[in-house]
Amino acid sequence: MWLNTEHITDAAIRSYRKALLCARPNHVVIDNLFDNIKLQQVISVLQQDNQWQTQRHSYSALYVDNTKWQKTSSKQRFVQRDIWQRTAPSSDNTSAAIALNNSASEFLAYLRSVEFMALLSKIFKVHLTDINVANPAINTNYFRLAATDFVNLHADDSPGREVCMLLYLNKHWHSNHENNGGELVFKGTNNCPIKIAPLYNRCVLFDPSSAGSEHWVKPVATTQYQLYRYNVTSWYWSE
Repeated sequence: MWLNTEHITDAAIRSYRKALLCARPNHVVIDNLFDNIKLQQVISVLQQDNQWQTQRHSYSALYVDNTKWQKTSSKQRFVQRDIWQRTAPSSDNTSAAIALNNSASEFLAYLRSVEFMALLSKIFKVHLTDINVANPAINTNYFRLAATDFVNLHADDSPGREVCMLLYLNKHWHSNHENNGGELVFKGTNNCPIKIAPLYNRCVLFDPSSAGSEHWVKPVATTQYQLYRYNVTSWYWSE
């Protein structure tokens, strides 16, 4: 069971729905939604450097290779970060490594399961499904940001995309330590941006088509405890 059952009661879901509708943009923050012990197994995998690959996006093209990136102006660059590779290098295919890797992969699969999408469907009151999604797996993955990386202002809206989910996996981030950086910032409305710290086991759900949902990430500060900011990002569609 990946979810903490006390956070998915009917009363809890009603409270999430109410918070979602009252916020601008439409979003809700849920802390400790997932089982901490299982997430710790996931973190053990993410802390291995050999399964990460740099990903870059510009405002005019996604998945920009290094040659084109060097020709892209700084104003046109909006994402530079690492993305997790689902297949471990063959040299690390010991039984222990495979078991750990499986836990991380299983969590990604769970986030696209009928059970989890049913929960999101209840909160957003829309039927979410992968029936028309060509490759669901690429829409749910782990990412990490170092001090040299960035996620600049952008929107996640897309035809049929109803829900965006962010889950943070940072054990040493603290809400009163703003010098860690890495906060998610929604543009918000009426010149009132909304800042959310990437605390461990904090889940942010939002409607990417709602007003003020454009967002960016504040630069990450490297500390003695945390070199990277880790998160899961997942996008969901209706039919």
